Amino acid sequence: MSQLKARCTRFIFCATAALLLAAILSPVAQLGPQFFPNNHGDGVKMDAKGLLSAPDPKAAEMLRRELIAEMKEVPADLGKKVELRKVSLKRLEAAIDDALKNNLGVLPDEVKYLAGLQRIEYVLVYPEENDIVLAGPGEGWKVDERGAVVGVTTGRPVIHIDDLIVALRSVDDARREGISCSIDPTEEGLARLQALFRELKVFNARVPDRVEEVMGPQKITLTGVPESSHFARVMVAADYRMKRYAMKLEEAPVRGLPSFVDMTGSGKSMMPRWWLACNYDAVARTEDGLAWQLRGEGVKAETENPDGKVDPTAQKWADLMTEHYGELSVKDPVFGELRNLMDMCVIAALIKKERLLEKADLALPLLTDSSSMLMIDSWNPPKQVATQASATKKGRNWVITASGGVMVDSWRVADKTAVDADTGKVRTDAARPADRSQWWWN
Repeated sequence: MSQLKARCTRFIFCATAALLLAAILSPVAQLGPQFFPNNHGDGVKMDAKGLLSAPDPKAAEMLRRELIAEMKEVPADLGKKVELRKVSLKRLEAAIDDALKNNLGVLPDEVKYLAGLQRIEYVLVYPEENDIVLAGPGEGWKVDERGAVVGVTTGRPVIHIDDLIVALRSVDDARREGISCSIDPTEEGLARLQALFRELKVFNARVPDRVEEVMGPQKITLTGVPESSHFARVMVAADYRMKRYAMKLEEAPVRGLPSFVDMTGSGKSMMPRWWLACNYDAVARTEDGLAWQLRGEGVKAETENPDGKVDPTAQKWADLMTEHYGELSVKDPVFGELRNLMDMCVIAALIKKERLLEKADLALPLLTDSSSMLMIDSWNPPKQVATQASATKKGRNWVITASGGVMVDSWRVADKTAVDADTGKVRTDAARPADRSQWWWN
């Protein structure tokens, strides 16, 4: 290892996996894509062994067309943009039960996309009605050019019911081990890499190809959620997209977010890691614990070197990623999806920690029980990805990609609360529709 460090005094080197993956969006199991189950509209095909690779563009476009063909017209009341759309968990459970019994298990679009909710901001408990209501901004939805299901005016991704189900069912695992993904080189790959640098006399444009070859496939590790779930794939996709932008493998679609490669100077040896983590203020609550509000941007980028130190340039890039995260969530919907996942995990932790189901005397077996008849969408789980290196000359030095992951520490967020009486006004003003079968309203 000392020999490798000696060579790195002349070269800036950062080894990583760069997934050939992008925003991954799919309906729940009952209405999953029929003909292209392992291709997605924004850049992935996965074989039966879980190896990720670039898809056939024609197949990706056919998938997008299939999603559009399957999608029904959005009901008028759901189509308009509203600041707060409310979803009754009690009535949602009943709507799913009705689909299982009377519609061959096929969930209507409004259930699959949770009435067009784009974030969950409030959790409102109604013990007198044995119900819990989720509320947040919402509108109608469409399939965009990437194959993502997004709001018709904002372009923000809508919430998928199967992701909410995973968050609710995985809440105990989230407390025990956390929910995360990481992409790491194998020990064998690192050993071969060290051998390569001991042998190299000159760094030139052929070095990235040799790095890719000697490191071989890198492993994807997932904790806390089913590896075959849409939830897991979104985490991996968001991690990958961040690395693409950081390492200049792809230009970020927002101004003010240059690549790390362009920001870094020469003359240092760095192996920075970036990861995406929860970014919330204290959760607002009423004194009686019947109304809760999530506050904060939801996601931030963090960084650290393998030795535990933080490189100032890597930190600056992480800060820019955090600053532009909201805009990026629209331009590259997988980041909006990841924020939705984090919202849902915090909500699930709050419901469990504060015993809100018990307060409402509410049972949700279909949504919360993994053994219920309601099955989530299932895909080949991501297992590995070929190393992809990108080199840019910085004076006499070279920069070759970086690593990281996603960490959803939802229970830590749920532990930090603050009483705010104004939160209760939303609960008071959330007038309920007279139709007892109506599970959402504006």
